[in-house]
Amino acid sequence: MIKKLLFLALLGSSAQSGLGQDLAYNIEKINTTIRVDGVLDEPIWQQVDVAGDFNQYFPNDSSKANSRTEIRLMYDDQFLYFSAKMYNQAEDRDYVVPSLRRDFRGNQIDGISLIFDTFQDKTNAFHFGVNSFGVQREGLIAGGFGGTSWSWDNKWYAEARQYPGYWVAEGAIPFKSIRFKEGKDQWNVNFYRLDSEAGERSTWQKVPRNYDIKSLAFTGILQWDQPLKKPGSNISLIPYTAAEVTRDYEDGEQSKPASNMSIGGDAKIAIGSGLNLDLTVNPDFSQVEVDRQVTNLDRFELFFPERRQFFLENADLFGNFGHPFYVRTFFSRRIGIINDTINDVTRPNKILYGARLSGKLDNNWRMGLLNMQTESINDINLPGFNYSVATLQRKVFARSNAGVIFSNKQSFDAQNDNPDFDPDHFNRVLGFDYNLASADNKWIGKAMYQRSWDSSDSDSEEYAHMAWLAYRGRNWRLEWAHTLVGENFNAEIGFVPRNGLFRIENTLARNFYPKRGPVNFHEIQVVLETLWGDTESTNQTVKSDQLVAIDENIQFQNTSRLRASLKRRYTYLFDTFDPTNTEGQELPADSDYTYHFLWMRYDSDQRRTLTYSIVGQVGEYFNGNRYRIGGDISYRIQPFAAFNINLNYNRLSMPEPYTSADLILIGSRIDFTMTKKLFLTSFLQYNTQAENFNINTRIQWRFKPASDLFIVYTDNYATMDMNQEFGLQEKNRALVLKLTYWLNL
Repeated sequence: MIKKLLFLALLGSSAQSGLGQDLAYNIEKINTTIRVDGVLDEPIWQQVDVAGDFNQYFPNDSSKANSRTEIRLMYDDQFLYFSAKMYNQAEDRDYVVPSLRRDFRGNQIDGISLIFDTFQDKTNAFHFGVNSFGVQREGLIAGGFGGTSWSWDNKWYAEARQYPGYWVAEGAIPFKSIRFKEGKDQWNVNFYRLDSEAGERSTWQKVPRNYDIKSLAFTGILQWDQPLKKPGSNISLIPYTAAEVTRDYEDGEQSKPASNMSIGGDAKIAIGSGLNLDLTVNPDFSQVEVDRQVTNLDRFELFFPERRQFFLENADLFGNFGHPFYVRTFFSRRIGIINDTINDVTRPNKILYGARLSGKLDNNWRMGLLNMQTESINDINLPGFNYSVATLQRKVFARSNAGVIFSNKQSFDAQNDNPDFDPDHFNRVLGFDYNLASADNKWIGKAMYQRSWDSSDSDSEEYAHMAWLAYRGRNWRLEWAHTLVGENFNAEIGFVPRNGLFRIENTLARNFYPKRGPVNFHEIQVVLETLWGDTESTNQTVKSDQLVAIDENIQFQNTSRLRASLKRRYTYLFDTFDPTNTEGQELPADSDYTYHFLWMRYDSDQRRTLTYSIVGQVGEYFNGNRYRIGGDISYRIQPFAAFNINLNYNRLSMPEPYTSADLILIGSRIDFTMTKKLFLTSFLQYNTQAENFNINTRIQWRFKPASDLFIVYTDNYATMDMNQEFGLQEKNRALVLKLTYWLNL
């Protein structure tokens, strides 16, 4: 049966890639100066072709859009220009905007987006957007399914103006800010609009609503009037200077303020028209926001996404190998951050230098090379490590690809006083991936195999394997997956939370599209997931985990959403485990538990200035019970301020002699956007599980495109004293000033 499904999937992949490309836009070169101000007063705008007649995507996808949209494009030697005119259904109305901060998110806003698949591979694209207040966002689409990384940043220009009955966006995208093949005269393209007044989402090229609105399987053609030329030399220098004052109060009487000043920078150099060389010397990532704290009731490591700019362009070439949750060959957050096992803390590990070459060789081939060197840490005798990664990817059939990755972590330092340090230590991984995406987007899947080598004595079960296949029709969705992680598989530059794992997951879902009433869409899903592992005491393979779930997902016409899940979970403990993760009484090893619970979440209409979500869970938990209530509430004074408070309360009631616990996580975010260039964000987070109270405040002044001044203040307090009584005690504090300037040569 599986072989038959794979054959059908491959057959679908080999179909013509032109599916859905029945629209085309002819773009012409101009010799007129365009002023990007949101005022379409240049006569040339009325002389070029119009991309209009948009198709409705939400709430239905069987009719034309109710709100009219017009897109116009033209170009010169340096810029791709666009204008968008969005008509409203009412003469006078209010526009929804979360804030004036760049990279806005969500479907509740008023915005226009442009997607450019410059190599026409239907798997990678550039995504540019503008909302009704002229706020910009840019991102990278990778994999072809529509997922966008909004962390990518680059130089381009846009403005918007509001008029009675419509609003206008106007923009200029430098050819130097995107990658494309010199000599091509066609790109794939699509445009989509979000209209909060009508609660409507619409696209130029029709996209079925059961797929992501950004899916690259459904694009039109952007036809250039002549083959594109290379836009000249493309070199960017991004120097920075940073000053930092810190104090660690946990050092006791020895605690004194420490100051540090650093200078470094990055360079981005275009190699041809498809490759980019990133260089960094003494990089600094102090402007990155702190991770939101979470209540961790899992037995394994949590995954937090990468936000550092150096790693983001073509990040999928490195980070998408393997399984997203169980086996990642490369996880960039392993570089520059280490677990200090001596002091039991996570701390930064300075990166001395790095280089990354990545991008397109031609329409079918992509490649990536990375090398970085970290500094040794003398107080814990940690050597400096060299990190190297090489990847090569080949497009096959219409939208699928196959790739290989090799990673190496190795120290070249001489033996030091650390008895745990082996000067000959190394860790290497070789992996192969096949990513399936059929031309019509109905079949997607993945197969991978990886093998690791290191300086340990292990010579068996150093492998990982997975296969996943999914059919996504309009009414039915079926998925099948299995994952196998060997007991000794080791990817030190990757993310492998669990070894000795064999997992099978099956999913069956039915979609419904009511034609009347408040419900726009609902889905019923059944999931069966089973994991096996080997016990240490008997070395026998046993069922370690199993999940049986019935899920309901309801989308309402007003954009609110309700999700519910009834779950049955089985857990076998190979090791002792405290289910509260508070260092309490542990459940014994080689014991098993079956427990049932109900989980629900409701998200309100996100177009309102006051929005909220509610999360609840009730039922059994290991040998006790768990009761959870949480959610968040947000209020916008648009477009200048947004206030958010989130709460997560877990009551874990365990029988004697095991530990019961009340776990509370409270966080708040205050976001002031005084202008489109000046922002202030403040986080307050209180976590009883971690016994920590955190304050993080960041001021950002974007004085020029992609050039910023940051002022960051962070403060951490312990919330329990030696007698386990509540009281704030200072742990550490930091004040950082950083100036970054983006210079194009």
